[in-house]
Parts: sequence; structure tokens; C-alpha cells
Amino acid sequence: VDTAWSSSLAAVHLACQALWVGEIDMALAGGANVILGLESSELFTQANILSPDGRCKFGDASADGFVRSEGAGIVVLKRLSEAVADKDPIYAVIRGSAMNNDGRTTGLMTPSIEAQEQMMLAAWKSAEIDPKDILYIETHGTGTGIGDRVEIRATTRALEKNGVSEPCWLGSVKTNIGHLEAAAGVAGVI
Repeated sequence: VDTAWSSSLAAVHLACQALWVGEIDMALAGGANVILGLESSELFTQANILSPDGRCKFGDASADGFVRSEGAGIVVLKRLSEAVADKDPIYAVIRGSAMNNDGRTTGLMTPSIEAQEQMMLAAWKSAEIDPKDILYIETHGTGTGIGDRVEIRATTRALEKNGVSEPCWLGSVKTNIGHLEAAAGVAGVI
């Protein structure tokens, strides 16, 4: 699955869909990122989207770019009933998921507020959860001024549409391990 920075998360979504409809009984889903050349780093540097001090600061007023990193992550996915029957260790349950497309925007680093909001609403509906019960949201959270503002605004709008007035924590694993690019989504899941 190649959907750029959402590749591993798209793989998890597609694996869950296949499990839920009975196409498969188990899946390994994830991604890996290895920085083999300088071309991407040079392009990101020219675009001023890499953090000059090497620190990702998601949601912070001083957010000035992301940090490229290498790594891999994989999750084993099964239907809950089968994992329980097999006495597998269960670390989390994915109750629903959603995937969409930003559509036409001004560029890679400026996602669509509307598309982000619609995706969250669809995910919550798929999971059959009440957004009022959400205490924490793991964001994409690159630490870029524009991207973070769009993501925070879309999240706020989606929560407000559901009557949520209590605070909800937002975070991003990228502040700890950097941006795993194609493996970023599964890092957030883990």
C-alpha cells in the first residue's frame, strides 16, 4: 500500500476491513522507513519543513518543522473473539476506522480541514463511539505550523459538532521518535 505518509495506517485500515468482512482471519500490517539518499531531505530543507533544531514540537507555538527518522512497526490483527479464544495477548482493540482523501489543497503540507474533519466523524461512526467519551487523540502531528493548525482545527470542529465541550488531549508520537514517513501511521497506532 503506497499512500505516502499514510501508507502504514492505510494498510492497518485495509487489514481491519478485510477482517471485519471475513476475507481473512489474521493480518500483519505496518510499514518501514529507511532514509537511503539525500534527495528527499534536500527537498524538505528547501521547502523549510524540517525542524532546524532537530526537534518536533507538535501543537507548540514554536513548531517549526518535522524530524525525519527511520524505523519499522507492525501489528498483528485478529478478530477479538478469535484472539480471546486463542489466548493471545491483546494490547488494544480497533473498533472502527475510516480513510479518505484530502482532495484539492494548496500542497502536501496544507491538508484540508474539511476532509480531516469528515474522516474523524466517519471513524467515530464506524467505531460506534460517542465522541464525548474520547479522552485522547493520537494525531499525525508533524510539528509544522500550518499542518498542526489544520489538524487541531479539524479535530476541534469534529468534536464540537458532536457537542463535546470537555478538553480532549492531543498528542503525536513524532515528538518522541520523529517522522517515520511511510511507517508514521502504525507508529501512532502502536
